[in-house]
Amino acid sequence: MNRIVVPGDLLADAPISIENTLIYDNKTYSAILGMYDDEKKTLIPLEGTWNPRRGETVIGIIDEARLSSYSVDLNSPFKGMLIARFVSSRLQIGSVVEAKVKELDETKTVMLMYAKKLYGGKIIDIPPAKVPRVIGRGNTMIQQITEGTNSSIIVGMNGRIWIKGGDVALATEAILRIVEEAHTEGLTERIAEMLKQNKKVV
Repeated sequence: MNRIVVPGDLLADAPISIENTLIYDNKTYSAILGMYDDEKKTLIPLEGTWNPRRGETVIGIIDEARLSSYSVDLNSPFKGMLIARFVSSRLQIGSVVEAKVKELDETKTVMLMYAKKLYGGKIIDIPPAKVPRVIGRGNTMIQQITEGTNSSIIVGMNGRIWIKGGDVALATEAILRIVEEAHTEGLTERIAEMLKQNKKVV
């Protein structure tokens, strides 16, 4: 069963190793506002900024092009950096890229790798803490949006989402509804019904 928890709420009467928790007197407490699943012992943040981790997918926008590198806007306090010689196609200011996090260096710059230029499409920005709800457990939520709209969707862990093809407007509406109702139960079923009712007949 999922329940909303705030900092200081008791999660378990035993110590559990979960991110964003505190252990005191052999009991586990939440350190954040989040959604806790008592069965699966998982805690999903409902607020907060993105903390880069190696291997995560991000969507960025080139905001500065130098001779040997590109500066990348990641919709976060962290600036991204791409080394030009590792990028297969020439990028310009405004180019949208999908990339992986390589590391966070000592200057708090996110070094990126495996960059791929994305052409066309639409970008929406959401709070990074809501990304897990948009993706869903086992990718179930994003898969049903993709199938229900026939859109190509790439979700960046930095809270930036790229949508192209199919019913982009419906895909956008579904994602924004998830963000708005992330703290509620039965959301997967409501999104499925929404997609079913609004799906265009091709």
